[in-house]
Amino acid sequence: MSLNWKEINLVLDELALPGLQIQKVTQSAYGVLCLSLYGRSRGKTLLICAAPGACRLHETFQAAPKSEKPLRFAEFLNAHLVNAWIEEAAQLGDNRVVRITARRGEKRYRLYCRLWSNAANVIVTDEGGRIMDALFRRPKRGEVTGGRYAPEEALDAALDTAPAGRGPPRDYAARDFAGVPGASYNAKVDAFYAASGNALSLEALREEARRRFEARLNRIGAALERLRQKEAAYADADRWRAYGDIILANASSVKPGDAWLEAEDFYETNAGGARTILHIELDPPGKAAAAAESWYEKYRKAKKGLGEVREELSRGEEEARGLRERLAALLAETNPLVLNKLLRQEGRGGAAKKGDAGGRRPGLSFRRGDWLLMVGRDAAENDALLRHCVRGNDLWLHTRDTPGGYVFVRHRAGKTVPLEVLLDAGNLAVFYSKARNAREADLFYTQVKYLRRAKGGPKGLVIPTQEKNLHITLDEKRLRALEDSSL
Repeated sequence: MSLNWKEINLVLDELALPGLQIQKVTQSAYGVLCLSLYGRSRGKTLLICAAPGACRLHETFQAAPKSEKPLRFAEFLNAHLVNAWIEEAAQLGDNRVVRITARRGEKRYRLYCRLWSNAANVIVTDEGGRIMDALFRRPKRGEVTGGRYAPEEALDAALDTAPAGRGPPRDYAARDFAGVPGASYNAKVDAFYAASGNALSLEALREEARRRFEARLNRIGAALERLRQKEAAYADADRWRAYGDIILANASSVKPGDAWLEAEDFYETNAGGARTILHIELDPPGKAAAAAESWYEKYRKAKKGLGEVREELSRGEEEARGLRERLAALLAETNPLVLNKLLRQEGRGGAAKKGDAGGRRPGLSFRRGDWLLMVGRDAAENDALLRHCVRGNDLWLHTRDTPGGYVFVRHRAGKTVPLEVLLDAGNLAVFYSKARNAREADLFYTQVKYLRRAKGGPKGLVIPTQEKNLHITLDEKRLRALEDSSL
């Protein structure tokens, strides 16, 4: 629940903002601003939250983490309001709009905090009411740069046209926000919203962390169970080799057209010490050498598959351990703003995603704006990325007719890969291929869901469908920029 107008007045009276200087602005989350203030021999941090259901303004005693990248509105505020002195901070009537007037040099700015759950915003205007910028740009409301915002005029007009006998404002009660005895009202408000106030509270954020990680752990658990079943099936590999040996040892007994061989098992005996009689299928029938070779081939494939399955099991178990460790670290975080930032990093791929055991991906990773690029430099890394780190809608690139690494661009919901990001990925694909010395190559690219593994092929080998073509000439400037963006 958002603060009501009485609670806002209590917060402002206690804060005594006039006379404080704005020293820094941090946008810790999409709808949360933190203003670092100083004056009267002490500092304080003013939190302004425009999140639905928890619109508020109060002093916060939690550290305000920086965002992963510079955000537009925070950069604007830092450019115009840092070192400005607050001259006024007051609520306009009882409508939950707080006006903060700040002066820097000869210029005055008005920072309006509209704390309405259904239409919250933070808007900066000049003294004449011209909008300089807004936290949420809303063209239909005219809340964009160059528009006009002067809520005082609307309030005056409402008072002038109010019918005679209009009663006083609705008399909301100011909640006590019971907390630490003797704590300030701002401290109680801060503690309440940090613990259980809304989607940015510790309670809600921890529940989101559990939901995200438990879903991933369940998927990994199911995959591990399937791998263990494969491992058990491959456990008979040595037995298949023995079948081949027994067939060859009894080749003279095989007659044309025989589909089965009945022979003693000279590798094992029963409980009484006697040889066990086996019935071994002959494929093709009546040909001992060819039938033995088919069992040997089955043995070789099983041994190879067993090694790969055990390798996958090891990676999956390591991944599950890494996820459990990261979840424990998230649940131990006590600052909701920091926890929110960490969860955003998880969602954007800044921390480990699917299959990133212990928080590390195979191969190389690069961040270009909001896009994540992953590179496998050899067959093992290509295979690991395919199996554990990419999804069906991710983009795959590879040099055509030239050996090289795979490059993946992580899909973003509702977004098309920009040309610049596609060129970045193409440069990486050429650079990590045999075409590097030629400085150019043809590529093909498609989504991961259109890749098909080559049956019986080497590790990581895939056959693309619905692919598109791209010709890339290496761009040194682009490669240097990619090197600087390496994770």
